[in-house]
Amino acid sequence: MRIAVDAMGGDFAPREVVEGAILAQTQLGVDIALVGDRDILANYLKQHNYKESDRLEIVPSEGIIEMDDEPLEGLRRKPNSSIAVAMNLVKRKQADAVVSAGHSGAAMAAALLRLGRLPGVDRPAIGALFPTQVPHKPVLLLDVGANVDCRPKFLEQFAIMGSLYSKYAIGIQEPKVGLLNIGEEACKGNELAIRVHQSLQDNQQILFAGNAEGRDILKGQFDVIVCDGFAGNIVLKFAEGVGNAVMQILKEELPKGWRGKLGALLLKPNLKKVKERIDADEYGGALLLGVAGVCVIGHGSSNAVSIRNAIRVAKDAVDNEVLERIRGQIKPKVAVPADDTPDDPPT
Repeated sequence: MRIAVDAMGGDFAPREVVEGAILAQTQLGVDIALVGDRDILANYLKQHNYKESDRLEIVPSEGIIEMDDEPLEGLRRKPNSSIAVAMNLVKRKQADAVVSAGHSGAAMAAALLRLGRLPGVDRPAIGALFPTQVPHKPVLLLDVGANVDCRPKFLEQFAIMGSLYSKYAIGIQEPKVGLLNIGEEACKGNELAIRVHQSLQDNQQILFAGNAEGRDILKGQFDVIVCDGFAGNIVLKFAEGVGNAVMQILKEELPKGWRGKLGALLLKPNLKKVKERIDADEYGGALLLGVAGVCVIGHGSSNAVSIRNAIRVAKDAVDNEVLERIRGQIKPKVAVPADDTPDDPPT
């Protein structure tokens, strides 16, 4: 398996991206195509005493889509940017998946323009995994930023794609699907929520378990929760903030002095487990479901561990043939124009 990695994308790129790619290559056994400035990447590989080889190759590119660039305009002005070249590798079957922690709007736009949508999919969705109170039972939330405004059929498609991903990639036989809402009752919520609730209830392809309130997201009662990208992105970033705050509070409140050091030593295994369960880095990245290629989008502040785990997400999606599982499962209710231009680039 060969994964194309946008080495120039992210707040800490390319240093952390290169380190994460090395971790993935050595620990996961995948081949890596590092896309970016050859001289810069070769220098970082040298710092890690790692030589370019068939297992980890540098693919040169020119330019970066900056965070303040408009996605489509940036891709037009920089056709050989790192994200564009990485996506082209997948399009040309020279890589099995692409991973990027850079401009998520540009990643989505490049995926749509280079790879296209799967048949029947009106809008792709970014699906992010969250830890829950139940150990080793994450919940998939989608969309978390690709579509700020949604129609009911978009959320219905998200539910189908999310259910298939949860079943085949995570291993949940009958994923329970929930609709993010402000109350459990079917009559609650705005017009979109009320209409989607009925659509999900009538859909025979999913196991719809009803509305999910914000406090239900992390309880483990649902396996998949669908929402529009506006609400989903707020939940995603709030959850990341809570995780960071919890870890910071734990560090600050541990006793000082020798008692604190002794206590920290005794609690170290437990604290490590806590970190693994709530740290966003452990989940790596979010899969862009609905495009005709495996594309994983990491958060902008990804470190080496997060990049390594984002590559793992891509590997799992390829191993479990997620695209093939989704392909053909969504039937368009009406004719959809063949326009792959994203209406709402993600934040």
